[in-house]
Amino acid sequence: MPIVDLVLPKLGESIMEATILKWHKKVGDSVQLDETILDIATDKVDSEIPSTVEGIITEILFEVNSIVPIGTVIAKIHSQQEMVNPITPMVMVAKEPSKQEENKIEEAPIEKEIAIPYIPANNESTIVESKFYSPLVMNIAQNEGVSMQELQFIKGTGTQGRITKKDIIAYIANKKIVGNNNQSADNQINNNFNSGIDTKGILIKPTSIYDTNEGLLTASNNSKLANPAEVLVQGHTEILEMDRMRKLIAKHMVDSVQTSAHVTSFVEADVTNMVVWRDKVKQLFEKREGIKITFTPMFLECIASVLEQYPMINSSVQGDQIILKKDINIGMATALPTGNLIVPVIKGANQLSIVGLSKAVNNLAIAARNNQLNPQDTQGGTFTVTNVGTFGSLMGTPIINQPQVAILALGAIKKRPVVVETPSGDAILVRHMMFISMSYDHRIVDGAMGSKFLADVAKTFEAWDANRQWFQYL
Repeated sequence: MPIVDLVLPKLGESIMEATILKWHKKVGDSVQLDETILDIATDKVDSEIPSTVEGIITEILFEVNSIVPIGTVIAKIHSQQEMVNPITPMVMVAKEPSKQEENKIEEAPIEKEIAIPYIPANNESTIVESKFYSPLVMNIAQNEGVSMQELQFIKGTGTQGRITKKDIIAYIANKKIVGNNNQSADNQINNNFNSGIDTKGILIKPTSIYDTNEGLLTASNNSKLANPAEVLVQGHTEILEMDRMRKLIAKHMVDSVQTSAHVTSFVEADVTNMVVWRDKVKQLFEKREGIKITFTPMFLECIASVLEQYPMINSSVQGDQIILKKDINIGMATALPTGNLIVPVIKGANQLSIVGLSKAVNNLAIAARNNQLNPQDTQGGTFTVTNVGTFGSLMGTPIINQPQVAILALGAIKKRPVVVETPSGDAILVRHMMFISMSYDHRIVDGAMGSKFLADVAKTFEAWDANRQWFQYL
């Protein structure tokens, strides 16, 4: 009976490593085919890793909180089968131990060769390529005061040159040794950054300084802000440590504000026809389709149709290039039971019927609440919608979900008296009204385009046919 390697599977195109959160099995335990062995986390989503064979675990190669590159052997199973299925979804079986297994990451003593960043001269206009950093590396960097600029120039020894735990620890140790020498290196980095190029290769104004250690955006005469005063803890207080996802959200939001020039526009829409139509069909819809019809898929259908007319809203910025996305993949911000936020993506939203959108919204929402989203479920978004009205807010000023260039917020639907033009003259009627807001990246979306797009979304909401036969759109 063979020994089978359990390999950390590919979890998405942009995911190169994962953090082990929990082992459900230990050495000597028996496992069934497709039984969950461990939980892992990436910068996108948490996932469960199943067993590829039936057998007994003979060796576990990584401990909890270890950062493991994709494709690495993480455990060995003594198979009780003569043949191993060669094809298992999202899992690769390897017969020989990988190099990553032999060189397992550990807190080893600092070697003679220590990764020291290359600091470009002031007169160089090199644009630095954006890199991926694991949550563990980012956490160590933040705790030790290592800036994003420094991380960009640390030579990584991991897969595809990625920075490992060993690399960041070695860099920090070396930084403490050289002391004052590193201070001059930091000044050189700041001078280069102030010259007009940020860590993602995006041109910024020379007077805009972003301190990645403190998360501050300020305008000054080439000088950093002083560290904010410490919070005075007194009286009846409680200190809570941010969980892993909240830390990732916090960083993502601060990075977005630094990356994009945010502008927010507002419009008001009369959605009475949508309310009337939903009330009319909701019972038959649920009986026929097995799911409830909510406003969300109705809104998404309208938004997707308008996005087809505004390709610039459905784009991304990379340096001085605009990347137009041909696919319309709408992310919907979803609150988790923990209070955190995640954005599952509806792929090809403009090609789905109202029934297809309803099922996609329902399935992704259930998966998010039960922590069952796959990494692919949160990738590939081109535009994001957040429904702040669900929690009672009339309107909001959302932060752009990078690398997108716009995010739309839906406010609460409220009945109000409104002046309506009728064939017999103006009349005051009770209508279902809602505010719609959109934050967009002013680097490529001007106020005219952003406002016109938002106005067209409102018009599409208002033009909803209250007598529409939904079953014709299957």
